[in-house]
Amino acid sequence: MKLQRYIHQHTNQITLITAILIIIGLLGRVVHNDNIYTMAFILASIIAAIPVMLRAISALRYKTISIELLVSIAVIGAFMIGEFNESAIVTFLFLFGTFLEEKTLTKTRQSIKGLTKMAPTTALVVHNDQSLEETDVDLVSVDDVVLVKTGGQIPVDGEITMGSGDINEASITGEAKLVSKGVGDSVFSGTILDNGTLKIRATKVGEETTFGKIITLVEEAQDAKSPAEKFIDKFATYYTPAVLIIALFVGLITQDFRLAITVLVLGCPGALVIGAPVSNVTGIGNGAKNGVLIKGGEVMSTFAKVDTIMFDKTGTLTEGKATVTQVQNYTTNYDSVTLAAAIEYHSDHPLARAVISYADSHQIAIDRIDVSTINTIKGRGIVAQYNHQPIYLGNQQLLADNGIKLTNDQLADLNAIQETGSSTVLVGYENKVIGLLGISDTVRPNVKESLQQLKRLGIKKAIMLTGDNTQTANAVAKQIGIDEVHANLMPEEKVDYVTAAQADQHVVAFIGDGINDSPSLAAANIGIAMGSGTDVAVETSDIILMSSGFAELTHAYGLANRTVRNTKENIFIAIATVVALLMGLILGFVYMASGMFIHEMSILIVIFNAMRLINYRIKDSKLDIGQLR
Repeated sequence: MKLQRYIHQHTNQITLITAILIIIGLLGRVVHNDNIYTMAFILASIIAAIPVMLRAISALRYKTISIELLVSIAVIGAFMIGEFNESAIVTFLFLFGTFLEEKTLTKTRQSIKGLTKMAPTTALVVHNDQSLEETDVDLVSVDDVVLVKTGGQIPVDGEITMGSGDINEASITGEAKLVSKGVGDSVFSGTILDNGTLKIRATKVGEETTFGKIITLVEEAQDAKSPAEKFIDKFATYYTPAVLIIALFVGLITQDFRLAITVLVLGCPGALVIGAPVSNVTGIGNGAKNGVLIKGGEVMSTFAKVDTIMFDKTGTLTEGKATVTQVQNYTTNYDSVTLAAAIEYHSDHPLARAVISYADSHQIAIDRIDVSTINTIKGRGIVAQYNHQPIYLGNQQLLADNGIKLTNDQLADLNAIQETGSSTVLVGYENKVIGLLGISDTVRPNVKESLQQLKRLGIKKAIMLTGDNTQTANAVAKQIGIDEVHANLMPEEKVDYVTAAQADQHVVAFIGDGINDSPSLAAANIGIAMGSGTDVAVETSDIILMSSGFAELTHAYGLANRTVRNTKENIFIAIATVVALLMGLILGFVYMASGMFIHEMSILIVIFNAMRLINYRIKDSKLDIGQLR
């Protein structure tokens, strides 16, 4: 067992040594040194045969006749008839094929480690005498009160009993904007208090919290993802015994031991062993060159079958950051953006940062604007002093509270912007509205065109699953052509939509970027993460779009279809070659020399066929799925 474990752990090194010995052997033939040629191939055959034979023996213990057994017998037979080069090449190809597949296997459990590291570990518990005690989060009980300071991570699901502040709930809802909360509001474990101080009564702790459930959902979804049995394994169940019986039958009938061994050698599926892995790895290499990381051949095969794509919104369909998209000035005496930026400079609110960023990008100078006595009105906006008069920056209610009414034209502008799903900021000064800013999370470039192309390539339905509000979600969906919208969702509710579609026999891909998306990424048949997303989303996913572009998504889907087709072609070539060789041997049309030539040619053909994937690109937006399959 120790030897088998050691060999298994060093199979890649054995494969490399075998390749070096084969190269040395070929160089020996080039310099006409038969001793170097023979010894190098003998050593390569012996070294490479050890892990293959150990696997064959292990399979026999479970009463399974595997391709490894066929390879082992063929190697022994080739040795007996002096075909050392063939035995070395066959075993090397077998090991190299295994190496290629293992290199592309999905990393398991790393996403769980990442989530666990992000979970809160300590809590500051407030006792009845108002004393504080820092304790392990696992020791916090329901109804305990915890204190969270600015910048701290909320350790429990609970209800605010004292204080107020802005909370970053991106780890739960996926939404980048801060949420203002006060006494009586609910908060979630794993979220971050951006400003303020809170006392929170715990309603859920440990694994029962929303964050804890996210971890559990990822675990369950990954456990349910058992790899599909590979076609070659199924084929080997019938193929290996068939070749062995044919070789035995040929040997008994003809009494020609060399011919029987030749049947085994030529029957060893070299092209079949290398055909599928080389297509997958070439396809994966093409993806990597074009900004798409695909975690294995099984992922490639499953992605080609996807008919339903579900998207998170913020950070996936959109850029994930607030941007000033519309500006209306209603006076020539003042520039509303300049005044707004001067006031927002004193705020850390996401909308404030959007206004300041807009001012910076448009080179608007605000250092000479003297605003003072800045007061934040919760749920309304900001009131400041400019030229000894109040200036108001906020929503319509803030202006109404201070006697400023919007004209009919201004109301029409306000409604028009809000209907697009944008947030609005009004600027009021000298008892009138002087400006209106529309702030929204901008849609990623070319999303609409990419969705249209995906549907031409075979996707039947595009669905948005978001934690954002319905109005904003619908506005984005209308803009880019989403078929279905489900808003105001928690992470577990997104998973419900994924599993419901799967129950209806749909093959689902989910695309997201945040921690909150990781359960859906794991539950979907294919999880696709934006490269700009969190490490957990990236690790949980099967496919990663490195530059977070939708052109990468359409390329990945087209590439998956083309790679699957290429793999099927290689398998057909390999099987057809073996059948032709065996039939030729039996009928007397093929001999060892010609059989070896055809055998090696079939290997080159499947490699060259796979190499066609290296330069694959979707030629234009009118490409039809028939061109891929």
